[in-house]
Amino acid sequence: MSTDGTCAEERGIVVAIDGPSGSGKSSVSRAVAQRLGTAYLDTGAMYRAATWWCLEEGVDLADQAAVAAAVDVMPLVMGIDPAAPTVHVDGTDVGEAIRTTEISTAVSAVATNLAVRAELRRLQRVIIAAESSTAPTAPTSSESADTSFSGGRGIVAEGRDITTVVAPDADVRILLTASEEARLARRSLEVHGAADAAAVEATKDQVLRRDRDDSTVSQFHVAADGVVTVDSSDLDFEQTVQAVLDVVAHATATTAAGGEGTAR
Repeated sequence: MSTDGTCAEERGIVVAIDGPSGSGKSSVSRAVAQRLGTAYLDTGAMYRAATWWCLEEGVDLADQAAVAAAVDVMPLVMGIDPAAPTVHVDGTDVGEAIRTTEISTAVSAVATNLAVRAELRRLQRVIIAAESSTAPTAPTSSESADTSFSGGRGIVAEGRDITTVVAPDADVRILLTASEEARLARRSLEVHGAADAAAVEATKDQVLRRDRDDSTVSQFHVAADGVVTVDSSDLDFEQTVQAVLDVVAHATATTAAGGEGTAR
């Protein structure tokens, strides 16, 4: 209830999770969204989808203006169900295609394009707003679903810039990090199914180069003011999920008690 006696618009929770490659952002964020009953947005998948689209359209990734123009008209639909997130471009399910080595190798050229980042950030904010508001929203072509997936309960959004640029006013902002050794081992298991020396070496360039390239346009190694750091170096998956849920619980409890959430 507002001070003038009218009902203020209720708002679902927004949890923003950033961090370097291999920190577990995607898998942990999905699990957290499922536990909270919210939507889930993988913003990194949007950059991968943009890369796939440009390659599919024959756009030279070195031509920044052409890439930006292609992304401006990209018919992207993000499925935000944490149990089964999907990515469709022009009606094609690209969920598997965007995880290939070809896309992983090329994505930095698109992700470091400032015009592309501006457009995808705009789309991300559209989705976040739709999921965190209980007010009815009109469909915006391919930019969001016809109705809120979560019914306004909220969203867990993860990826570069999410805690600082895309959703700096999120209810909970977390930097999920881990040691380089842990991150490389996790990514090599994901990509190669093994974490031995050869698999880690084969993964190293992809992980470290992506972080190095992205760090020219985004800060994700050090938590910004008000962002809570969760270091998962010595935690298993369930422990990491619980650590994030603990941060969410603390922030929401603090807000409910009438204080200013420490994770805001």
